[in-house]
Amino acid sequence: MKKIALVAVLGLGLVACSDNAADNATSTENTIETEAAADTNAALNATDNLGATADNALDAAGNTLSNAGNAVENAAEDVANGQDNVAGQ
Repeated sequence: MKKIALVAVLGLGLVACSDNAADNATSTENTIETEAAADTNAALNATDNLGATADNALDAAGNTLSNAGNAVENAAEDVANGQDNVAGQ
């Protein structure tokens, strides 16, 4: 009886140590694909962020030009108002 139990235990041990190279290869391939997808997504997100940053910079430049134009217009109105005040006195 002990011999049968020993054979059964050894048999289970051999089954547990079976070659699982195919499973390991599949797992490795899945890991590589997952990491590649993550890298691709990170690169796309970085590109999107650069685009948004450039867009914001252009908006800021446009606002600065608009503010400068408003300042010139206000200065011209101030000069005109000053002339009107001098002429009215």
